[in-house]
Amino acid sequence: MNNKRRAVPGIRHYDGPAGGWGALKATAIAVRTQMDTFDAPPTLLRTNQPDGFDCPGCAWPDKEHKSTFQFCENGAKAVTWEATNKRVTPEFLAANTVTSLLAKSDFELEGYGRLTHPLVYDKASDTLRPVEWDAAFARIGEVLRGLAPDEVEFYTSGRASNEAAYLFQLFARELGTNNFPDCSNMCHEATSTGLPRSIGIGKGTVSLDDFEKTELVLSIGHNPGTNHPRMMGTLHELARRGVPIIVFNPLRERALERFADPQSVVEMATYSSTDIASTYFQVKAGGDAAALKGIAKHLLALEAERGQVLDGEFIAAHTEGFADFSADIHATSWESIEQESGLTRAELESVAIAYAKSNATIITYGMGVTQHNKGTANVRLIADLLLMRGNIGKPGAGICPLRGHSNVQGNRTVGITEKPTAAFLSKIEEVFGFVPPSKHGHDAVAATQAMIDGDSKAMICLGGNFAVAMPDHEQAFPAMQKLDLSVHVGTKLNRTHLLVAKETFIFPCLGRTELDMQQSGKQSITVEDSMSMVHASSGKLKPASAQLLSEPAIVAGMAKATLPNTTVAWTELVADYDRIRSLIERTLPGFNDYNERIRVPGGFRMPLPPTERVWPTATGKAMFSVFHGVDENIKGEGDNTLRMITLRSHDQYNTTIYAMDDRYRGVFGRRDVLFMNEEDMAQLGLEHGDRVDISTALPDSHQRLEDITVVAYSIASGSVGAYYPEANVLIPLSYRDEDSGTPSYKSVPVRVTLRSKEIRSL
Repeated sequence: MNNKRRAVPGIRHYDGPAGGWGALKATAIAVRTQMDTFDAPPTLLRTNQPDGFDCPGCAWPDKEHKSTFQFCENGAKAVTWEATNKRVTPEFLAANTVTSLLAKSDFELEGYGRLTHPLVYDKASDTLRPVEWDAAFARIGEVLRGLAPDEVEFYTSGRASNEAAYLFQLFARELGTNNFPDCSNMCHEATSTGLPRSIGIGKGTVSLDDFEKTELVLSIGHNPGTNHPRMMGTLHELARRGVPIIVFNPLRERALERFADPQSVVEMATYSSTDIASTYFQVKAGGDAAALKGIAKHLLALEAERGQVLDGEFIAAHTEGFADFSADIHATSWESIEQESGLTRAELESVAIAYAKSNATIITYGMGVTQHNKGTANVRLIADLLLMRGNIGKPGAGICPLRGHSNVQGNRTVGITEKPTAAFLSKIEEVFGFVPPSKHGHDAVAATQAMIDGDSKAMICLGGNFAVAMPDHEQAFPAMQKLDLSVHVGTKLNRTHLLVAKETFIFPCLGRTELDMQQSGKQSITVEDSMSMVHASSGKLKPASAQLLSEPAIVAGMAKATLPNTTVAWTELVADYDRIRSLIERTLPGFNDYNERIRVPGGFRMPLPPTERVWPTATGKAMFSVFHGVDENIKGEGDNTLRMITLRSHDQYNTTIYAMDDRYRGVFGRRDVLFMNEEDMAQLGLEHGDRVDISTALPDSHQRLEDITVVAYSIASGSVGAYYPEANVLIPLSYRDEDSGTPSYKSVPVRVTLRSKEIRSL
């Protein structure tokens, strides 16, 4: 960044690497402000250990849960944020109205600390007051029995365990609905939709061992230093042994440029770091499809020129649709590829040449690929590129979608889906004796629209900050407040909790770090990471309050009170979580010997047929796709627009904001900024530090985000970046990938206008 620019409050150049001493300092601050210094070290050292708890942050795996401490700044923040000694007491809530609390930011609300008592909204005083668990469950049951099953939405956050999620889906299906909006709908639903069409399963195919054997990594649309920080250790190792890491990302992200491993004595002592990306391509927002097609186009040219570039034997034996795929790639012009991707033909040809040289390639991708109007098609193009050279089902190769929260994949595996398979429903009927509904239910966008339309009357949230995470707050917030009933299970207050319905209950639950004692003794829960490893997690800390219940106990309490003729032994299941796992084993494939296998450090891996080159598709083969043209975007937004990407700051995880800094991007103490390319700024007559308004550039859209400060940044021309969830107000609910329903958080057309020329002198 040019240091000669005028000074802007809270904006300053940060020249350090990702990790390093900056990470250690940030961790020390998190510990000091949230926990007792005596408790913090042993708590952090139990993270991801054989007899400890799974990190409540990202879903990147830990190699066999070995006994060495894997340092991760944002993981430490997640642990200290949950294990904080701050408390939200009944006295605090009596002194603060819901209206006043709703005016606070999520950072302020979560900063008050852990909830200590089950709560009910009291309209007369506009406060949250304590309520007895049994009384709350009874009232919830009474309300739910008065509604049609499909008038109820069951939302699940990725923080929920396999055991809690399985009971939650059982509760909803015995009630009679498949309405399961969940956090996957907002992030990797394009993966869950696209990969089954390509390879027969909606999960990645690589393991950590594959990263040790790979010869090339293509990294597309993700920022690991913030969103899956434990991955930095893996990338650091790859870079140090000379494996090329080719990055495609609109923004220059520090963690993808250089990283100092806090566990490296040499790097810490010498203030040195390791370059991560061997090459960095700043693709335009919405230009991923064009870039991928450009790489594929040159691969086809290389094959025609010299042969033996494509894996012809693999394509013939294991795939279908290659002829149509290649015909479309041949028909796609380089002019259109360059225009849409923002990259040159020579740049994309260089990637194809590197890919052709590699005997084993992994492609990693994140929400920069999935959160687009054609996110599902983007995912399939990545699979196509891998299939061209047989890079699925061999060591050191494969596709690696980077999931967000620590058990978002596990939730889907154990039945949290609005589109259940007939086989799963049949097993539910066989084991439990009731007939579950077969009609597909609501995803997150459909659930929000149903609440807006008045078709849904109740919402039960197993974790999360649903309304804040969704697009179009102008509609989503009032929709929550129109409900007859809202129920929230969580550890801390957030703004969705405070969008109170006619009746609202907030239930405090045990956190991942806390001891869970039930009738049979100490309990463990299980989670599934991004590489399909299922392992146990066992909290150690004294619960934040004696009033807390576990997530399975809360779900069971609601279910028992709602379903008078239930066929499920809810009380017995909560008494011993082994019993829940036994039912998972009986109703879902891949969980054989579940209880035995999770008692082995590291757990076990779920079946992934494509790793054995077995393709559970309709044809029994991997399927190439056809992406017509190169434009990922919906037409009709008008001229002179920029593509806005929503971003997480470094002090943030999903909607949880740990602090107001974004260290690596040079933003401190604020979040009201818009990252812009300097050439775009010049064309619009803007300067670094100008205050602007942002409006959505779509027909019949009137969304605005006002008084935002322009920050000059290294971002692809035509693209701008603003923080999530604040910028969600600019995204219409209808602006989404039609295949998967995923909102287009990463490519919404906007216009940027200067508020007033006079403000430059202020």
